[in-house]
Amino acid sequence: MEPYNLTGTLEFILLGLSKDPELQLILFALFLLIYLLTVLGNVLIILAISCDSHLHSPMYFFLFNLSLSDMGFSSTTIPKMLINLHVHNRSITYAECLTQVYFFFLFGGMDSLLLAVMAYDRWVAICHPLHYQVILSPFLCRCLVIVSLFISLVSSQVHCLLVSQLTFCVNVEIPNFFCDVPELVKLACSNTTISDIVMFLLSIIVGFLPASGIFYSYYKITSSILRVPSLLGKYKAFSTCGSHLSVVCLFYGTGIGVYLSSTVSSSSRVSMVASVMYTMVVPMMNPFIYSLRNRDIKKALWKIVHQIT
Repeated sequence: MEPYNLTGTLEFILLGLSKDPELQLILFALFLLIYLLTVLGNVLIILAISCDSHLHSPMYFFLFNLSLSDMGFSSTTIPKMLINLHVHNRSITYAECLTQVYFFFLFGGMDSLLLAVMAYDRWVAICHPLHYQVILSPFLCRCLVIVSLFISLVSSQVHCLLVSQLTFCVNVEIPNFFCDVPELVKLACSNTTISDIVMFLLSIIVGFLPASGIFYSYYKITSSILRVPSLLGKYKAFSTCGSHLSVVCLFYGTGIGVYLSSTVSSSSRVSMVASVMYTMVVPMMNPFIYSLRNRDIKKALWKIVHQIT
């Protein structure tokens, strides 16, 4: 195939989840509901933490930023898909595709790094409770968020630059509902060896290293909890990190599912279903996990409800 001349007229075709016209309205309603629940849940978490002075602690400061990142992550892919479903148009321009790539890796990287930071927070809280406020000072908390943002910005910039250097052929159909970088690389006519190497290194920095930090933190947490003599003490210690552990399992479990589905299975539908879980369901579930498993969040939310009513 002849390389496509990259001009402002270049468009990709997002094949989406289904070509059946009868399913378009159902999918639109379903994903609109998911998006509204995601935004509502994370906004409530942000309001609860902002309005309640009892929640002005390192753990909730990181949760505040995670909620912001989750909203951004969902807003990167879902609104464009909803528009395409509504107007029955599967196209996305080259500029819009690059924008999706940029913000997808920005907010996805932030989620991964913030979960690692929150694991460190739980480690300090459980293993060094007497020095918690000293170690996790406001200055260090802000620095950890800024560093996470900086790494995510660099990662998204590099991914965007790599995609912009690719030359595409006439066939520009993406078997997904957003501009998935692995699929874009498959469509490229140019040599993608350097892109593959750089993206692999970035996945280690933004994915594997934070996951390793989380694993190490929970190894230390588990070792500390096992040394607690009473069962009640063990339960109380573990309950302080139960919400975070649930979110970590959901985030990395679906992320690994996306990776395995794209490498093990040749079916694009399997990969898309895994992508739905990763990009939509996880950001929607996070605020519900934290609000349902956290008494302080529930109290703050009830205060907001009473003030409104």
